[in-house]
Amino acid sequence: MKEGKVKFFNESKGYGFIKDNETGEEHFVHVTGLVDKVSEDDDVTFELKEGRKGLNAVNVKLV
Repeated sequence: MKEGKVKFFNESKGYGFIKDNETGEEHFVHVTGLVDKVSEDDDVTFELKEGRKGLNAVNVKLV
């Protein structure tokens, strides 16, 4: 599991971005990839899965 921080999440549109603590990369996250409800600045763990436009954060859980 990777660790990161929710940089942005738009609840009405159902997506956002998570910044990886280790690499500093930002990964797209869709509401379908969430285990817990998240909001901006939440610390989370996640996995990466190949999506249509690159890697997406999935199995996103609050720490």
